[in-house]
Formats: sequence, structure tokens, C-alpha cells
Amino acid sequence: MKNYIVLDLEWNQSAGGKEDTIEHFPFEIIEIGAVKLDETFSEVSEFRRLIKPEVYKELHEKILEVTHMDQKILMKEGMDFKRAFQEFMEWCGQDACYCTWGSMDLTELQRNVSYYGIENPFSKPLLYYDIQKLFSLLYGNGKDRVSLDIAVLDMGIMEERPFHRALDDAHYTGRIMSRMEFEKVREYWSTDYYRLPQNREEEVYLVFPEYAKYISKPFETKQDAIADKVVTDLICCKCHRMLRKKIRWFSVNQKFYTALGCCPVHGNVKGKIRMRRNDDGQVYVVKTMKLIGEDEIDEIYEKKEESRKKRVEKTKVRKQNKKKGAQPLS
Repeated sequence: MKNYIVLDLEWNQSAGGKEDTIEHFPFEIIEIGAVKLDETFSEVSEFRRLIKPEVYKELHEKILEVTHMDQKILMKEGMDFKRAFQEFMEWCGQDACYCTWGSMDLTELQRNVSYYGIENPFSKPLLYYDIQKLFSLLYGNGKDRVSLDIAVLDMGIMEERPFHRALDDAHYTGRIMSRMEFEKVREYWSTDYYRLPQNREEEVYLVFPEYAKYISKPFETKQDAIADKVVTDLICCKCHRMLRKKIRWFSVNQKFYTALGCCPVHGNVKGKIRMRRNDDGQVYVVKTMKLIGEDEIDEIYEKKEESRKKRVEKTKVRKQNKKKGAQPLS
């Protein structure tokens, strides 16, 4: 029987700012809160542990302001992270399906696991439900994200608990899951990017009702990534046919690349590549392929023209600078 583990974390950061922040460890978890839902989304169990900070021992002023956490109580009642995490995983059980409000919690949990030298017990790739995203797909435009307290208000849920504490926020997220039309969005998994594919065999290809997503292995540079054939292949998200490109990959800002292909069966497919960096500074690609209508095609042509104008302007400036540098001194 599947258990939905609705997880929320509270974490601290360096009170001294970036100068005192440990590389690859920006946030130290100080509270784990979670509720367990059964297959009917009924709450059957809850979990809460305070964790005594060992790295960033002074609570940051923003953390104090948001959580109203008492530092003395935290230092007195908090346990070490290793023990708290072990108890959490035992409580989750074998058939856990993780759910969070937003995309950061599982990433930061794994960062803490790595920092304390604990073997990572999560599946790879780690698929989970981002309830904030699903809420937007059901009740918004699918792009904008609302805060948990606004979603609670929109769903007419009684606010009998405070916000911004781990267990309370997990409880509210579980209540939203029990009221939302979950079956309509069940197929829209999210993927955590903390542990990336390390080779071609591990690369991820996920198919959703309206689009497909590909996650690449790391590359040393953006140029290496965009030169890779698998990265630049454009595939129909319905029939997986390799597509002829009507518009080849282009970029306006070197972070996002766009292409347009045509499937003879399912119509126009928009490809979008996002360049991201992992903790080691390497580049990886998240590529989406989505069926689109005529209105979005016009937007792609407009963006391509914008990209062309920027290239022309850069070339013009480069030639002018070169000309100035070549002028003899008087």
C-alpha cells in the first residue's frame, strides 16, 4: 500500500552572510516535519523532529522572524541530524511517495545527507509530487506559483495552526492534497536535480500528457552541451518520432534555447532547452518538448528575430571596437 509522505523542512543559514557560508552547504536543517497520508489522502501519522544546529549555530534573523523559533529550546531539545534522518526514513517506510510544497526541500535534505556523510537512500532519479506546481496546474495558469497560506485560503481550509513551522506546513499541504482533484494531475511528476545522470545510460526521459522532459548528463561547458546530438534532437512527445526542424535551435540569452519541429501526425512541437549548473560548476540540460498552437508559433518567430537583431548588433559593436583598436596613434 502506497504512503504519501508530505514533507516540510525548516533550515538555518549563516548569520554572517556569504563569507561564512560553507560551499555546497548553504542551509542547515533544523526541523523536519511530515504527515503520512494513505491512498485516500487521509492523514494516518505525523512526524516531527527538532535538530540541533552544528554548523550555523546562531539562528539567522530572517529565520527567527519567519519561524519564531526559540534558539534556547532548539539547542536544548534538538537532536543530531543523523539520528533525526534515520528515524524519519524508518517512519516513512518502504513504499513512500514524497510530496512537498515547492521544489527545494528534497534537494536541501539530500545536501544535508551528503554533508554528514550519510548514504543517500533515495531513488535515482528521485520523482516526487510538487503540490505547489500541481495546485497551479489545476487552479492557475500552470506557471505562476502561490504561497501555501494563499492556497489554504483559496481552498477554504480552516487555519487552526500557524504557518512557517515544518509540521504545520506539512499538515496544510496534506489538507490541500485531500481536497484537490488529484487524479487530474497524478501523471505530472517532478524530478529532483540534486543527483544528476552521470552517463548517457542514466539520462532521464519522462512523458507527460502534454509534453515530454529530458534531463542530460553533465557537460563541461554550454558549448559542449549544445553541440551534443542527443541534447539537440527534437522528438514528438506523443509518438516519439524524430522531427524535422522548421526552426533550428537559437538563443536570446544563452540560458534558454528554442526550436520548432513538425510531426506529420501530431503537428507542431516546441523544444525548449534550459542550461543549468550543478554544484561542481558543470552544465546540464533540461529539455522539454511540447505540442503547440499557431499563436505560440508566432511567438517563436518573434523571438528568433529578436535573437538575430542581437547578433547583428553584437557583430557591429565588435567590428567598431576592432576598428578603433587598429587606428594608429597620432
